[in-house]
Amino acid sequence: MGQTAHVSAVVWSAAVSLAAWLWLLLFQGWFWRTDVRLPASREPDGWPDVCVVVPARDEAAVLPASLPSLLAQDYPGRAEVFLVDDGSTDGTGDLARELARRQGGLPLTVVPPGEPPAGWTGKLWAVRHGMELARARDPEYLLLTDADIAHAPDSLRRLVAAAGTGGFDLVSQMARLRVESLWERLVVPAFVYFFAQLYPFRRISRPGARTAAAAGGCVLLRADAAARARIPDAVRHAVIDDVAVARAVKRSGGRVWLGLADGVDSVRPYPRLGDLWRMVSRSAYAQLRHSPPLLAGTVAGLALVYLVPPAAVAVGAAAGSPPCLLLGAAAWLVMAGTYVPMLRYYRQPLWLAPLLPATAFLYLLMTVDSAVQHRRGRGAAWKGRTYARPEAAAEEA
Repeated sequence: MGQTAHVSAVVWSAAVSLAAWLWLLLFQGWFWRTDVRLPASREPDGWPDVCVVVPARDEAAVLPASLPSLLAQDYPGRAEVFLVDDGSTDGTGDLARELARRQGGLPLTVVPPGEPPAGWTGKLWAVRHGMELARARDPEYLLLTDADIAHAPDSLRRLVAAAGTGGFDLVSQMARLRVESLWERLVVPAFVYFFAQLYPFRRISRPGARTAAAAGGCVLLRADAAARARIPDAVRHAVIDDVAVARAVKRSGGRVWLGLADGVDSVRPYPRLGDLWRMVSRSAYAQLRHSPPLLAGTVAGLALVYLVPPAAVAVGAAAGSPPCLLLGAAAWLVMAGTYVPMLRYYRQPLWLAPLLPATAFLYLLMTVDSAVQHRRGRGAAWKGRTYARPEAAAEEA
């Protein structure tokens, strides 16, 4: 009797999980498709001025693979790069100057921002300093890009053309992250998959839709839209700064576009699980607005949607319950099927698709760990700098 009740509970859970996956497949903005790329565009009659802002803290290891690509942009208009060396101890600023001296190309200015005041995350303070210097040049556009991002030679040109043609105030591309180590293969494509599930790209550019997001590694922002939205001052507390910037722009009446990148790649390696764990746990609890009820709901949701299907298959096979086995297998199949396009985008073997429940379990643990670190008062961190929790920062401010 007890075993029958247990199997029956698993059957019902598997049925709910399958229903959830069918809803996600059909009604969550086609999040699983990977064909949202820079829209078709036409080149303008006159190319607008652009200033590029690169916040950098201890980035000497990746600059040789990223900065030369930025300086070598084939852009017909006037463009200039401002690298804000945020207290680096590894010679980031000197290396940037040396690379620019050897490379040539776009003009490069390397500046320190000073220590951020209370209430500012270090990266956003560095961005603010760079934007202030850039505004003295009165550019029409600002390109905010990270120090680990390598750009194809026509990257800036395509971004500006797409923004002008589509009338977008913010155009962002989700950089293709590095996928070489075993852990990167298991975790990285899922990271982008989960992001798209939370922020379906098609909804972001839809007029009237509330969904707003950007990918901080590559954000082209119209300067007057940034001023209207008070960027970055309005989001100075934000740990997930790219999403916060997109929301501020959209709330101020701007149009936002986000898609997957071709020719914009992150060169930062994450060879060990611990490296990826820190990347995710840094902001996971902030994504949940530091809310215990949201954390509990997220853990329950991840378990129901991602962990129940393989568990139902195992229970159904062990207990000889065809309904349990078939419902779990169907939910697992839909789940794996929605993951296949992302694996293809990352040029990864399709046998990784059935392993998505294991990856989701890792993300569940990372999210819980993010909450534990927050409750211990460790706050968030960027490049070795730890910040107070948001409520503490607000009190200081």
